Amino acid sequence: MHDLTEGLSQFQQDVFPAKAELFARLATTHRPRTLFIGCSDARVVPELITQREPGELFVIRTAGNLVPAHTGAAGAGDGVAASIEYAVAVLGVADIVVCGHSACGAMTALAAGQDLAELPAVARWLRHAPPAEAARCEPGPLIRDNVAAQLANLATHPAVARALAAGTLTLHGWVYDIPTGAVERIEPAALAA
Repeated sequence: MHDLTEGLSQFQQDVFPAKAELFARLATTHRPRTLFIGCSDARVVPELITQREPGELFVIRTAGNLVPAHTGAAGAGDGVAASIEYAVAVLGVADIVVCGHSACGAMTALAAGQDLAELPAVARWLRHAPPAEAARCEPGPLIRDNVAAQLANLATHPAVARALAAGTLTLHGWVYDIPTGAVERIEPAALAA
């Protein structure tokens, strides 16, 4: 906790004063143009890898960057669904990025066929990922397949479907490689497959 309080102090003394005008504007304006859906993994920081300032991204972080498909029924993904709906219908984001990443613990567990009996909430959540073709498959292809599956799930959300039909929203798939900083873009043609 000491590291966090030191960081807070540095923010208040150095960062905030240098960006006081930005924070004054943000106090009354909330107009991000992009919804970024990424993994909860601490190594993947959306604002850092995209070099965006506060207020430029609306961010949802979930284990495995999972987006439950819209079913119309209440369920475990309600917070994710509410955030998506708000970003699209109220904030009017123009782009949604689903970003997977290398060494993803969720995808690695699925690819390895890991026993998740001791982690029942994790096991339930990972049902929103595409099934690994076979135990002991490589996590890399699963990570890419997962990004494509989550983009397909996004399109089932009514606000997203309406914005896609109106041509006011574009979906993007990315896979971020932690050790190199490279980002693989998953093209829309690959998403439809």
